[in-house]
Amino acid sequence: FCLALIQLRVSAVKLDNLQRACGLVKEAAEKGAKVVALPECFNSPYGTQYFKEYAEKIPGESTQKLSEVAKECSIYLIGGRSIPEEDGGKLYNTCTVFGPDGAMLAKHRKVHLFDINVPGKIQFKESETLSPGNSFSMFDMPYCKVGLGICYDMRFAEMAQIYSQKGCQLLIYPGAFNMTTGPAHWELLQRGRAVDNQLYVATVSPARDEKASYVAWGHSTVVNPWGEVIAKAGAEETVVYTDIDLKKLAEIRQQIPILSQKRCDLYGVEMKK
Repeated sequence: FCLALIQLRVSAVKLDNLQRACGLVKEAAEKGAKVVALPECFNSPYGTQYFKEYAEKIPGESTQKLSEVAKECSIYLIGGRSIPEEDGGKLYNTCTVFGPDGAMLAKHRKVHLFDINVPGKIQFKESETLSPGNSFSMFDMPYCKVGLGICYDMRFAEMAQIYSQKGCQLLIYPGAFNMTTGPAHWELLQRGRAVDNQLYVATVSPARDEKASYVAWGHSTVVNPWGEVIAKAGAEETVVYTDIDLKKLAEIRQQIPILSQKRCDLYGVEMKK
């Protein structure tokens, strides 16, 4: 099936972001994409100072638009970090997924919050405003089962291993790595998750805006189960298309059967809830 990643250039105007995102989703569907993904923080600038201002309930304005366009185009739509979600007085970094009938299939709250300090380069603390999610998020399509993470979640190999154990063949990470961590680890982490678990990994970033307070690396990417980069964007706004070949995935798992060769008598990773 054809997967499209929409690397959107995000502005400070929520309605404009929504309209342009939906327009690009429709364009991708017209070109044959069956699954379309939007980037982390596609409807608001990324930064702790913006989260409360742009926060919405789910369902709400942004998720209603995503539901409508998914139904109109008859596609599966991964809504990036569609919005900072407000629920019970707390804010979450949340990704929603909608099916071809417009129904919400999954809602992933970012499990691992981006709290880092690289002296002289970048300091960021999502936990100043956001609360962490406490669950894994998977959904089924006729094509395959998909596991969801958001940005920093990709650094935690155990999460991807759980998804693989549960039968996922594609992992999608809406993310916004920055100009320090992006060139160092963005592609490396994707290839690692893909090879370790013999599945496809797709990441979708906002386009780069050098004038933003947080400058995203861009380079939305798809990696196959052999660890090969099969599609990759630059820094600009664009839509990346690629075919997800599940026959190739099956062949790789048959040729190098690491998933059945794990020594579960010696070690293991388990999902606690």
